[in-house]
Amino acid sequence: MRSQFVKTVSDIVNRDEKVVLLLGDIGVYGFKGLFDAYPDRIYNIGILEQSTISVSAGLSISGLIPIVHTIAPFIVERALEQIKVDLCYQKLGANLVSVGGSYDYAALGPTHHCPGDVAILNQIPDIEIIVPGHADELDQLFNQNYNNKFTTYFRLSESNNNEAYKVKFGKNITIQEGVSGVVIIAIGTMLKSVLEASADLDVTIIYCTTVKPFDYASIKNLIKKKLIIVEPYYSGPVLLNILKEDDHPLEHVVNIGVPNNFINKYGKKEEIDKMIGLDAISIRARIEKEMSEH
Repeated sequence: MRSQFVKTVSDIVNRDEKVVLLLGDIGVYGFKGLFDAYPDRIYNIGILEQSTISVSAGLSISGLIPIVHTIAPFIVERALEQIKVDLCYQKLGANLVSVGGSYDYAALGPTHHCPGDVAILNQIPDIEIIVPGHADELDQLFNQNYNNKFTTYFRLSESNNNEAYKVKFGKNITIQEGVSGVVIIAIGTMLKSVLEASADLDVTIIYCTTVKPFDYASIKNLIKKKLIIVEPYYSGPVLLNILKEDDHPLEHVVNIGVPNNFINKYGKKEEIDKMIGLDAISIRARIEKEMSEH
């Protein structure tokens, strides 16, 4: 997705003179061409994430369209107050683009892990949260939203689903319809594992790339069914709040996501997936268990 992000933003910068890119010492080499072509619109602010968000707020107030890019724990956890006060409280438009969410950078340890980004940002009013599952979907969603006057968080991943879908901001896609009464909501890149895990199972699969605002209309008619939400971050931060407000029977809801523990083992992302139960085999076991009890 990072390669696609470079291409997408480069195309936008070339055609929209209001766009300004701020980097936190990440992706500098990938954007070398833009630095050469637009030295007054591309800046490497460095490892000053709080200040970078504040600068983006000033640019937005000035009528420009800021894009801020760095690693997830730095753009979200380190600069949370600035996102809340400088951007969202003032209802400013900005694009916050992370990489390395959850444990994509597993080998770098907990300082570079960030499975809490969506849960944290969900507490801020008016922010939008987008979790594409494929590089092509990132391109679609970014072009749709980069100038929509809201602060929007794009969560890039080091992995991709097997195929891209034609996605729209704020809309879920029904991938498969079953009659068993079990519905799986797959968020972003988790669709790949969900499809592998449920290949021959009679379940409904709904694919979500816009986490906030969530397309509740797509599941409203499924209110009495068993909902299994599969997320690539700390589970339950967004959908459970929505379901509570609509009096959905929460005993029918199962969350499969990153457990709320520090990951202190090193290895590849796929090895961590298996360790915490987010690989296809583990997900299938959970689905079969819920189907047998439903």
